[in-house]
Amino acid sequence: MKINFIDLQAQYLAYQREIDSEVLEVFSSAQFIGGEKLNKLENSLSTYTGAKHAIGCSSGTDALLLALMALDIGAGDEVITTPFTFIATAEVIALLGAKSVFVDIQNDTYNIDPSKIENVITEKTKAIIPVSLYGQCADMDAINAIAKKHNLPVIEDACQSFGATYKGKKSCNLSTIGCTSFFPSKPLGAYGDGGAIFTNDDDLATKMRMLLNHGQNERYKHKYIGINGRLDAVQAAILNVKLKHFEKEVQAREEIGARYSDILEDSGVTTPKIREENTSVYAQYSIRVKDRDAMVAKLSAKEIPTAVHYPVPLHLQEAFANLGYKAGDFPISEAVATQIMSLPMSPYLTEAQQDYIADAIKGSECIK
Repeated sequence: MKINFIDLQAQYLAYQREIDSEVLEVFSSAQFIGGEKLNKLENSLSTYTGAKHAIGCSSGTDALLLALMALDIGAGDEVITTPFTFIATAEVIALLGAKSVFVDIQNDTYNIDPSKIENVITEKTKAIIPVSLYGQCADMDAINAIAKKHNLPVIEDACQSFGATYKGKKSCNLSTIGCTSFFPSKPLGAYGDGGAIFTNDDDLATKMRMLLNHGQNERYKHKYIGINGRLDAVQAAILNVKLKHFEKEVQAREEIGARYSDILEDSGVTTPKIREENTSVYAQYSIRVKDRDAMVAKLSAKEIPTAVHYPVPLHLQEAFANLGYKAGDFPISEAVATQIMSLPMSPYLTEAQQDYIADAIKGSECIK
């Protein structure tokens, strides 16, 4: 049985006529940077999330970078975040000369553990970046309460959770600044790199708009040192089409994720735990297995693709050796990193495909 890990081709075919038409309009207009398509997207993103400001940018990584720049994070500052995430979360902190201070994760959601945050706050702490991993929001109320107590801004790394909700509110509108990614494999994906920044703070929004356009406050007049972080009109046009259909895809993702958990309930693997106050967009459907390598090989033999998000926690990455962490510092992150693996997931995954995957897992010796 042919199964794609993420079926982007099926999605394109579903919306092909609309996407082709929108992209051709961009080509005809020759308005490739900014313009009507981007304005429309930003307005729609603002309406969808409920955030006052939605700002398109060049990637989820640049969204995080711009958020930190807008908050004047720099050399000597500390930013609290999780070691169990994609490198971009901590990479942007390092790029600005600041220091990542890691906090271990919860054993069930794999998101940062709020109960451990306050222990590492110092006079150098300037921000907290929780990651809403695998499509489920972190415990933002608890994190925001700690941040408020210590007068710290919170940046939600929502690069995997656009479309998810926390206590009825949309991800990206849960903190000082929200950042998301439109990388093609994300729940809402472009056909290249892209991202967005969200805030309800007028001053931060104005500053981030300048920063992503070389710090300009008007043409050839630069108030800040910025970056080229613009989202191009072609990607905006594609996202406009996909966003129209997005809620239907979110519902499909929730149903497929819930069905996975049902049919794998007695399989011996650990399925995702979605908190009662949350909904998940299942950017990945990730399970834990005692012998991951054997399971990956078993599924590969049956032509079932898998991935590992993420095999090495950030505190053990060579790039962050200067931070002085060692094995054993964050035991939950380290344990999860040895067992976690992701199964095929997209709104176009069929029940027959899910059953085939589940049968292969249940028939494996790797879980016994």
